[in-house]
Amino acid sequence: MTGFHRRDVLRASAASVASALFAGHGAAADAPEVAPSPRPVEKVPGDLAPSETLYLTWFRDPTTTVAVQWIGADSPAAPKTVRAAARTGDEWKTATVTAAPFGKSPLKVHRAEITGLTPDTDYVLQLGKGPQSFKFRTCPAKATDTFTWVSGGDCGTGAAAVRTNQIAAKQEPYFALIAGDLGYDNGTSALAAILFARNYAKNMIDPKGRLIPLVTCVGNHEVRGGYKAKRADATFYLPQFDGFYKEKTYGALDFGDYLSLVLLDSGHIAPIGGEQADWLDSALAEREGRPHVFVANHVPAYPSYRAPDGAKDKFGTGEGNRLHWCPLFEKYRVDAVLEHHDHTFKRTHPLTDGMIDKYGVPYLGDGSWGMLRTPVPPEKRPYLAKVGKAYHMTVHKLEGEQRYHVALDDTGKVADVCGSTGKRPAKRG
Repeated sequence: MTGFHRRDVLRASAASVASALFAGHGAAADAPEVAPSPRPVEKVPGDLAPSETLYLTWFRDPTTTVAVQWIGADSPAAPKTVRAAARTGDEWKTATVTAAPFGKSPLKVHRAEITGLTPDTDYVLQLGKGPQSFKFRTCPAKATDTFTWVSGGDCGTGAAAVRTNQIAAKQEPYFALIAGDLGYDNGTSALAAILFARNYAKNMIDPKGRLIPLVTCVGNHEVRGGYKAKRADATFYLPQFDGFYKEKTYGALDFGDYLSLVLLDSGHIAPIGGEQADWLDSALAEREGRPHVFVANHVPAYPSYRAPDGAKDKFGTGEGNRLHWCPLFEKYRVDAVLEHHDHTFKRTHPLTDGMIDKYGVPYLGDGSWGMLRTPVPPEKRPYLAKVGKAYHMTVHKLEGEQRYHVALDDTGKVADVCGSTGKRPAKRG
């Protein structure tokens, strides 16, 4: 066990400077504490235009590639190619579209990967040779300027998720990382997955009109049964994201030589221990010298709502993470772990072995992009530095060796800010 109650803790406060950097006002709205029921698959629309569910993602190098995806009918009129050009008159980079089944629905996931792009460059995108065009940008090969991205989890398809999308897009991020529970399709509702994609396509466009790429990892509401499932149980999730998760439901995405995202499966398809833990050890060892290394997973190691301690022969929430993963996070000095599932705003103290340690690992969460619960107060969970009942996502800003993490609620109000510089010393002892 991690000894959560062996030490008194001090509350942490947000830096006032954040309010000058991020616009917002008002307070977060209240909401039901239960997820909506899945919508029937048989009501899936068959006349979706590609632009209605269009989003970008990556299978590999975000500095020179982009994957273009949408959900729609596989009709003769569907675009068969996509193309991108940096400027008018430049030669188009063209890729062929493939169409894969979207579960047992009548729709397909349409996909094309464009390669050979120039880093840190704005592009125009066209689906086929139609008149409509879109904008996107590649990530820089070197992080010489401020690099901004956003993260969160537990979205759903309601009004709160839409508001959070809009606040996130205003931050002009290079991408959004949503770590599980996207549309709450539960592996049974194509419509829920479609509505998530539709909300994302409509609202995740930055102030300069550029599409914001989407990075994800799997959560319990992506699979039938939630846990210990098979790949086939991720009925609508993997058809969209198996370009990255080709064989395993965990992996690492590297941005140049400055940022690595290590994306984990907290027991939904892949067991936490064993092969995944062994892979995690190797993946973190390979990236130990990188300036910024973040881990993202769905179920939290340090929950803000659910009980961390188990009963009888059952693990508590996050106990498998704490047993198999947290020692590796500490060993390789991970900069932060982004975790979700509990539907609150939370930030832990830096932790080593579950105890407050200025050289430890902070855990940010807890998945309230569009879902909400009331957290347990820090007095009852000493590892918590700050919690709140607020729809939110986190803005991450990387500046050289410095990292800033600003939690914004769905009105744009700053809920919290924290930061760190450089790498912590290796775990002691």
